[in-house]
Amino acid sequence: MATSYPTTETSLQVRRTFSAPPEKVFRAWTEPEALKKWCAPSEEYSTPSAEVDLKVGGKYRIVMQAPNGNQHIAAGTYRKISPPRKLVFTWFWEDGDMPETLVTLEFHDRGGATELVLTHEMFPNLEQRNHHEQGWIGCLGRLGKAVS
Repeated sequence: MATSYPTTETSLQVRRTFSAPPEKVFRAWTEPEALKKWCAPSEEYSTPSAEVDLKVGGKYRIVMQAPNGNQHIAAGTYRKISPPRKLVFTWFWEDGDMPETLVTLEFHDRGGATELVLTHEMFPNLEQRNHHEQGWIGCLGRLGKAVS
């Protein structure tokens, strides 16, 4: 049986260390009010709505609003929840034509700080991967401010 592994073209990985404990960083990903403070690709965007049903099989939905008023809605299903160490969920855009992808978050305790390893895989092409990488870098910059 052949096994398929993600390639650099179909997956990305971003690492960031935050000066907050894993429990706080994990909550920032799983509580609606916390998500609304940071989950958008730049300071110009807002997050007017975030819905979370935090259980395996539960859904989430995050509305990101551009400065021109256009909304981009990310949604998906939780696959694995291991607070405060790991969170796995699917990701798709309600207004897009990209197929569902998979996000894995690992929260590593670094003595009062948290190293977050974000792996996003199953992109259909390099263009989508690169676009999402820039979006995640922006989001994680905002997350750092939200948890510090």
